[in-house]
Amino acid sequence: MAWFGLLIFILALIGYSDAVRYLGVSPYLSWITAILLQIVIDYLFAMVGLLRLGLTIVTLTGVLLLVIRLIDGFFGKGRLPFEGLHLFDFWMLGLGFSMANVLRHSPLIHYDNFSHWALIVKFLTFEGRLPGAHDSIIQFTSYPPATALWLTQFVTWVGFSDGTMLVAQFILIWAATYAIFGILRDCSRGLLSLILCFTIALSYVFNIAIRLNNLLVDYVLPIITVAALVGIYLYRQRPRLLLAHSAVFISALMLVKNSATFFVMIIATALLVVLIQQTRGHWLQRSWQVGWRWLLTVGGGYCPSCGGSNTCIKTLPSPNTKLVRTLMLIR
Repeated sequence: MAWFGLLIFILALIGYSDAVRYLGVSPYLSWITAILLQIVIDYLFAMVGLLRLGLTIVTLTGVLLLVIRLIDGFFGKGRLPFEGLHLFDFWMLGLGFSMANVLRHSPLIHYDNFSHWALIVKFLTFEGRLPGAHDSIIQFTSYPPATALWLTQFVTWVGFSDGTMLVAQFILIWAATYAIFGILRDCSRGLLSLILCFTIALSYVFNIAIRLNNLLVDYVLPIITVAALVGIYLYRQRPRLLLAHSAVFISALMLVKNSATFFVMIIATALLVVLIQQTRGHWLQRSWQVGWRWLLTVGGGYCPSCGGSNTCIKTLPSPNTKLVRTLMLIR
């Protein structure tokens, strides 16, 4: 593992997290929001054939944002409010470091077709582009490369290995999990925090079918959806932030997997309910305002996946399994 590259990556993530907090994002949602924004930007760069340059620009921009924030803080401008430290913060930090350390030394477990996710990350890392129709290793039909792009950004700076890919995906899961604590009205109340921590621990322990030592997205989709619902609840009194938050999470989910439409509809339904509750005025005026806001948000969230409808990943037929495993053994 390249520790200097890891430091750069962490500083960039902190920079993006602070930047979205300046825009009003909850500190508990800032980490997952920062990650999803980077994924969407990486995808845009990849779509225009500038993936390698995009990965560098996105990461260094995050470092620059952090430097600007530190300079502003030094001169007493734009300081972010300190939310305090709570028991669940220490618990999540301990969970994060311990799980990351275990996953860093874990071999990648391959399950059926999804063993190709690691192959896709390797292709993106060393080829610096999205695979095309002329590439015989993989085909595009059903899986957008959002998760693979995030893993690629991480391993580009930290180094390609089974462990680093697992750590990268866990960072995404951890950030979405941390957002759940945003629903706590009084963070000093220990009982509810304990219940949330216990529930999270159970979801990790009994996650037998999916596990964390592979690159399946079946756990990523619901945990991002939960984080999106938390944001809709927190931003219900802030219409602009509510719509922007929903659009970003819908975009990210649709870029993770086409079948994420089920989870997107959950988010869209929750957004619609909140818009109806928060919009005032005559019923006709309310219907118009709710309608165009909802359609613009959901439609805008679908735009990136529609624009890249031909950039979806399909694994190879079973006769090529030996070839895939051979390629994955090459370091």
